[in-house]
Amino acid sequence: MNMIREKYQKEVVPALIKAFDYKNVMQVPRVEKVVLNIGLGEAMDNAKALEAAVSDLTQITGQKPIMTKARKSIANFKLREGRIIGTKVTLRGGRMWSFLDRLINIALPRVRDFRGVSPNAFDGRGNYTLGLRDQLVFPEIEYDKIDKLRGLEITIVTTAGSDDHARLLLQLLGMPFRKEA
Repeated sequence: MNMIREKYQKEVVPALIKAFDYKNVMQVPRVEKVVLNIGLGEAMDNAKALEAAVSDLTQITGQKPIMTKARKSIANFKLREGRIIGTKVTLRGGRMWSFLDRLINIALPRVRDFRGVSPNAFDGRGNYTLGLRDQLVFPEIEYDKIDKLRGLEITIVTTAGSDDHARLLLQLLGMPFRKEA
């Protein structure tokens, strides 16, 4: 069993029950899924960029990503409906827990000048989104093998009803939030 999942069950759940006075263990917020997303504006002109992004995501998550298509045509961005403009992976269960473990304990500390992640990037419904400037913070990615630095977005979807509950859940799991001055 995964370390972070064990920590969730043994330490985080009792702490959240105590903090928010839940009557039932099913009310306790939990991490439902983690979605990684790379938006590729340049995929329209460059098919290699898409392949590279797909292989990066596959290495990071151990799961094959799906292509995301444009939902609308936007003339200013030279964008047509149905064109492939990105790639994403949804992680659940064991893969999700092992990814969270790697993100919190290995990848985030490798970010340059890292002072913690913003505690304000919640969406109002208890989901947290974090953007990374490049994929090199993950040890699975070899510097020599990539064609260019690509940012990615990581969304942690929780069952928490409010941002405060979700913030405490992620904090107890070890997410390094920075102190706001």
